[in-house]
Formats: sequence, structure tokens, C-alpha cells
Amino acid sequence: MSQRVVAFLFFAALIAVVLVPPPLAAQTANAVKSWTPPKTADGVPDLQGVYSNATTVPFERPKNLGSKEFYTEQETAEKAKADAAAAAARAARDADPNTVHYDLGQFGLDQRVTAVSNRTSQVIGSEGTIPPLLPEAQARIAAKNAAMRGHNFDDVQHRSLSERCIMWPNEGPPMLSPGYNSDLQIVQGPGYVAIMQEMIHDTRIIPTDGRPHLPENIRVLMGDSRGHWEGNTLVIDTTNFTDRTAFRNSGENLHVIERLTRTSDKTLLYQFTVDDPKTWAKPWSAEVTWVGINNPIYEYACQEGNYGLPNILSGQRAAEKEQANAAK
Repeated sequence: MSQRVVAFLFFAALIAVVLVPPPLAAQTANAVKSWTPPKTADGVPDLQGVYSNATTVPFERPKNLGSKEFYTEQETAEKAKADAAAAAARAARDADPNTVHYDLGQFGLDQRVTAVSNRTSQVIGSEGTIPPLLPEAQARIAAKNAAMRGHNFDDVQHRSLSERCIMWPNEGPPMLSPGYNSDLQIVQGPGYVAIMQEMIHDTRIIPTDGRPHLPENIRVLMGDSRGHWEGNTLVIDTTNFTDRTAFRNSGENLHVIERLTRTSDKTLLYQFTVDDPKTWAKPWSAEVTWVGINNPIYEYACQEGNYGLPNILSGQRAAEKEQANAAK
């Protein structure tokens, strides 16, 4: 039996437990209840486990909601009820042997394992949106696009990092749901915290022993992360990015501060603040609740069988050859 089939069978059982979780609701900075997390052998909060950061909360707030940052309790309950009814209908459909359907759960595309939230957007604050790009950032992006124009298919280096199976934008930091395979595993040891992500299976290894950041001239795609504990919260400070990361059009001056707080035995609050004085006029923040799950992290084979990239480049070479022959 393949791993994906096993995953599907497990996921079907998991849905019944996690689909409508007991009031995890309103896991926000303003509504995190006091809860004492367990400790590791070296005496720090134990964040270890496998989590899903899938969410139905939009990243930016829909314009029609204005400055409304939270839904009311009634609105949240109605939404949870509607989601449960829709899930029940899907489950009934999936159980019907006469129904032909594409099983999202079997291929890791199902977002049903999510925390109930009363937030109207992941970006917090009255605006609920990312600040507009500064003029110099707009000019930088325009110049980059102009330099790429006509060279998109020249070679591998002109294709995106995700097409080349180097990293996905969601891996961060900050770490966001990619839309599917939204699972992460946290492992701790003395002086370190490691976070492995299912989507392209990269692992961030974060020292928590007080060492300084790397020298400024050393740049890393995922930045240079250093962690420390503030009470029950792991605070991760990341600098030294390259301009290739370009989170939300940022540059190498990106600075990310993440906060991970375990709020119950099944939930973890993930908050982050990003700043880039050459991209936005002010820092901005977002948060999302991660839900603890029991399934393992599965292999994500990106490069193996990746015919898309060579086909794109070989197709362009064929087109260039045809153009050269026509010119003759």
C-alpha cells in the first residue's frame, strides 16, 4: 500500500476529530488563554510536534470589511457551522461508491484541518493589509522586471527558485501555508530548535544559545535565524537575506521577527513582524494558529520527475531554432 493511500485513510479518520475542533476559536494575540506548556529536558517550553498551518482566513482583509478585525461570536459560530455542513456533504459524497470525484485528501490538497478563528485577515491591525510599496521599491521591481524581459527562458538561472526546486516562497521566514502540504514538524534539542516543512522538505535549524548573527556580508536564501525565549514564547530574529527571497517584493534588507507560543496541547500561535525600510514605510505583522495533527511529514519529491523545467527551456531552444531557420 502506497504512502499516499495510507495518508488518505488516516486523513479520513482524522477529519472526524479535527474538522470542528472544540472551541479553539479566537486564538489571537488578544484572546490567548493562560496555559502552561510542558517543558523539555533542558527546561524550556516544549513546542515539539507536527502541525498544520492551513487556514481559511485570508491573508489580507477583504475591502468590504473595512477596519473590522474580528467577526462576532455569532458570525464565527455561523461560519463554523456552515463549514461543518459543507464538510459533511463532501464526506457523504466521498463515501458514495457511485460518485466519481477528485479526492483532495488523498493528494494533500485538503484544507479542512484548520483552527476556528474569528479573524478577518491574517494581517493584523485596523488596515488588515500590507502597506503600499515605497517608490524606491517600485523602481527596484520595475528595473528587475525590465532586465528579465526577453531573457526569461535563456537558462535555468532565469527561472524561479520554486521551479528549480530550491525553495518555495511559503517556507519563509515568515512561514505561511502553501495551500496544500501545509504541515510542519518542530523538534528541539539543547540550544537548538528545528522546523521541518513538508512542502519541499527544508529544515530551519535555529540556534537558541545566544550566538550573534552571521557577518553582514554573508547572505542566505532563508536568512540567518537566531532564537531566544521570552517566557513561554520562542522569539526568532532573522536577518542576512538575499534579494532572491523577495518576500512580498522585499529586498535583502528584510528583517523578520517570529513568535511561536503553544496555547494548548493541540494549538500553537504563530505571529510575525516584517520590516524592510527600503520596501515599506512601516513594519507590519500577521498571525495564524497552527493545529497539532497526528500524521507524519511525508516525502515531497520536487526534483525527481520534474520535466516542466527542461521542457520549458528545450521548447524555447526549439522556437529559437525555428526563428533562425526562417531568417535564413
